Amino acid sequence: MKHFLVLLSFFVSYCCSYCSDTIDGMTIINHIPQTEKKYIGSPCLCVLDDGTYLASHDVFGPKSNSHMSGEVHIFSSKDQGKTWKQISVIHGQYWSSLFTLNGKLYIMGPNREHGSIVIRASEDNGYTWTIPYLAENGIILPGEYHTASMPFLFYKGRIWRAVEYASAPTTKWPSRYSAMVISASVKDDLLNAKNWRKTNFIMRQPDWLDGNFAGWLEGQVLVTPKGDLVNFLRVDAPKTDNEYAASVHISKNGKKATFDPLTGFTKMPGGSKKFDIHYDSVSQRYLTLTNYVTSDYKGKNLNFAFVRNTLALCSSSDLKNWTVHKIIIQHPDHKKHGFQYTSWLFDKNDIIMVIRTADDDENGGANTAHNSNYLTFYRLKNFRNLLEQCIEVFK
Repeated sequence: MKHFLVLLSFFVSYCCSYCSDTIDGMTIINHIPQTEKKYIGSPCLCVLDDGTYLASHDVFGPKSNSHMSGEVHIFSSKDQGKTWKQISVIHGQYWSSLFTLNGKLYIMGPNREHGSIVIRASEDNGYTWTIPYLAENGIILPGEYHTASMPFLFYKGRIWRAVEYASAPTTKWPSRYSAMVISASVKDDLLNAKNWRKTNFIMRQPDWLDGNFAGWLEGQVLVTPKGDLVNFLRVDAPKTDNEYAASVHISKNGKKATFDPLTGFTKMPGGSKKFDIHYDSVSQRYLTLTNYVTSDYKGKNLNFAFVRNTLALCSSSDLKNWTVHKIIIQHPDHKKHGFQYTSWLFDKNDIIMVIRTADDDENGGANTAHNSNYLTFYRLKNFRNLLEQCIEVFK
């Protein structure tokens, strides 16, 4: 405990600036110094029925075993994010998301880097988990797949999840990823592979975006204002001075995916990095926290996918036109500081979030902005008050 308090004091004294009038400080959930050559990835936040907060992250890096078997750490908070303790470590799990359904807790993702999609259940709020070893008890999609800690969508009696098929005729990132969606009835046994339905997968075409399309990844299933289902994906277009997202249409029965490259790309602040989107029924807007790239970095021949030192609140009424409302966290250096892969949820008038954070510490700081050394928790208070502000409009 003494070590934790010393570390917390050090972190706060050297940390980035944040919007202190609206954001409720910062809490360290976990710290792995870069000297261990292991890095924190794939944060996910979940709230249980009894109000307990759960957070998770995986581990990557040269001293990890992610290519053979993933590793996910689970943390619990009983006081709304003020303090956290680790309650379990899951081996054979990676790039994964937590969710609850019918009073049961689940985690789903590949079993390793570019591995099979597996799902586990917990009957004791995350302390112990089922072990997938057959199609009947958790191995949903054998093969090579990619994803991140993306949110699930519950819609029309089904649970929906975007993943990427990772077996294109190349191993190059992110060109190897093809967009697809899986779904299941909320009434069925989610641990049984036969209850899951999948779409076809759509491969990346290099001539899209006028030849600037390198690939897409880390999609999320959303419902449009018209009630249609789309797989909304991060887009890598490193040779442009814009950031984009892509919208792949999903049939209502969950069997067919289609994409129109002439209308399917949308300019989006932070679209070249992972983002979570949630619909706020009060403001009637889609909200996200993204790594918005400020004007300071435009025209400098940088790959915006690796500029992650600014976290901003953004919104859209139609998933096409986006507004940047407020910078929430920022550091002037983008090479070794990042606030990325934010997993967040509404909590009444607040937003709660866990962030994969690269920042200073007693061990020389993060390895790079990408290779994070912290998992942190924040609370953004009265977020709807910020929607009246505007930094930039993307069309």
